[in-house]
Amino acid sequence: MPLVTFLLEAVLISLSGVMAPGPMTAAAVGKGSGSPHAGAWLAVGHGIIEFPLMVAILYGFGVLLNRDGVKVGIALVGGLFLLVMAIGMFRGITRADAHAATTLRSPVVAGIALSAGNPYFLVWWATVGATLVTRSLGLGLLGFVLFALLHWACDFVWLQLLSTLSFKGGRFFGRVFQKGVFAVCGVLLLFFSGKFIFDGIRSVLS
Repeated sequence: MPLVTFLLEAVLISLSGVMAPGPMTAAAVGKGSGSPHAGAWLAVGHGIIEFPLMVAILYGFGVLLNRDGVKVGIALVGGLFLLVMAIGMFRGITRADAHAATTLRSPVVAGIALSAGNPYFLVWWATVGATLVTRSLGLGLLGFVLFALLHWACDFVWLQLLSTLSFKGGRFFGRVFQKGVFAVCGVLLLFFSGKFIFDGIRSVLS
């Protein structure tokens, strides 16, 4: 397969995952109320986990991520972390304070924690992502490097777009809009927190 064709396919597959609603999306919108560049920094934190993970998959780390015990542990810890973030969002509704709305003020740290604590993100890399990594290597080291950069660029552009739109909306509509954003993001984070924890407990009991 030609390199350009593979990269185009990889970008389309990456975007389908990047643009799906999830904790990172909620964080980009929530933190974007306070800073238009929050999404970019979230992507940096995400990349701190993602780039080493891609390299680790080259050496068979994806097999470890697929083990039941590992997935359960990640799901429970990630769910609890999202619960804390959701509480922070709900507190931000009464304060109407963008910085108070997120427990972790640093979007880089939030990007790291949301990535490392998301079992679906890790399973995606252990399955779909591992396949793309393997195929990229078939096109040489350049193929792998370009794939890694383009995949992360999809995260960067999407998260930055979300935070920019959230920031501009907050400036235009004022605190009512900001409170609405916090409420929606809080509900989303609470939903994903419950889903992560429920899936983890169900795996233990099954």
